[in-house]
Amino acid sequence: MIAIDTNVLVRVLVNDPKAEEQCQFARDLIITNKDIWVCRIVLVETVWVLQSSYKFSKDQIVAVLEKLIEHPSIHLEDADNLDNVLTLYSASNAGFADCLILDNAQHRQLVLHTFDLKLSRVHGAMQVGK
Repeated sequence: MIAIDTNVLVRVLVNDPKAEEQCQFARDLIITNKDIWVCRIVLVETVWVLQSSYKFSKDQIVAVLEKLIEHPSIHLEDADNLDNVLTLYSASNAGFADCLILDNAQHRQLVLHTFDLKLSRVHGAMQVGK
């Protein structure tokens, strides 16, 4: 098993004409290695890059993450919880990282306290300072 970072994962997911050689190398790496490890931080960074640099919509990001969850060669950290994270993310205005944080708290049966108004509207989170 090998681990990949955000740059490699993004190159696998996006056809970037400015980085054609890197895209091909990243895809070959996935094909050659049957087991790929992707940690949560890489997922958070990948979502951020897809939104900010490639202007992916939330629906597009959810579709990409669902394909990653289902991919037989890709092993995502805490994959069992990602379905719940995607449900929270899809149904709210909260960001992906915030939904991941909330899911982590809920998994431990904790209420998440936050200043983030969008996140505080999601069940299991509570706005601080009101």
